Amino acid sequence: MFTTILAGAAAAPAPAANFDILHAMNEGGVIAWGTAIILTGMLFFSLYILFTKVFEQQKVLNQYKRVRAQFWQAGSLREGAAKLEKNSAYRQIVDDALLAQEQYKDLTDPIEAHDWLHGSLKRSEDSINSQLGGGLAFLATVGSTAPFIGLFGTVVGIFRALIKIGAAGDASIGTVAGPVGEALIMTALGLVVAVPAVLAYNWLQRRNKTIAEQLGGFSNDVLGYLASDGRVRPTVKGAKVAPKAPPVATTAKA
Repeated sequence: MFTTILAGAAAAPAPAANFDILHAMNEGGVIAWGTAIILTGMLFFSLYILFTKVFEQQKVLNQYKRVRAQFWQAGSLREGAAKLEKNSAYRQIVDDALLAQEQYKDLTDPIEAHDWLHGSLKRSEDSINSQLGGGLAFLATVGSTAPFIGLFGTVVGIFRALIKIGAAGDASIGTVAGPVGEALIMTALGLVVAVPAVLAYNWLQRRNKTIAEQLGGFSNDVLGYLASDGRVRPTVKGAKVAPKAPPVATTAKA
């Protein structure tokens, strides 16, 4: 009787192993889920920074097209500034230049006007470039650390697989598939998070460099305009520049 029961038990088919992703994640336990949540959060914030920065950069690039087409047609910097959007990057440069020109008259320590205006415009450029570069450090951090976070989950998964093999006394696929599957999922997730972050960082940096070059050229044009009292300005093809009002002649009294 007892021998018959054992034979029947031995002949009974083993339960089918479950190899889906959820089962593999459950095999990893708290560490696997914690790693997955961290990587998912990093991916979400990376995509958020990417889309917001692309929108912000495109706005500045569109402003540059309008500046080249309209700004230098005005008769003065103040008239040109009135055509620009409030709180825009190029409006900030013009406002800072006009403010620096007014502040120069109040300086008591002798300094060259060119140096004073150049320093003020440079600070304005650096402020704009700093705002455009915000968040890129996070993308660089994600790109460099996400593979290692995924590797941590991989190491833990392999370690659990080895323990399970030792406890079971065999190395069948059903014994190690869960922990190894979870380990491979962590590796793949780490790469899925890291690769887009690195690509986004490099692309946004290249666009920021283009914007910085455009801001630097515009700032130099504004400096030339101020240093020449409006006689030097960039030439825009097809643009009609408003005539500058001639200075009022004064008659010397005898």
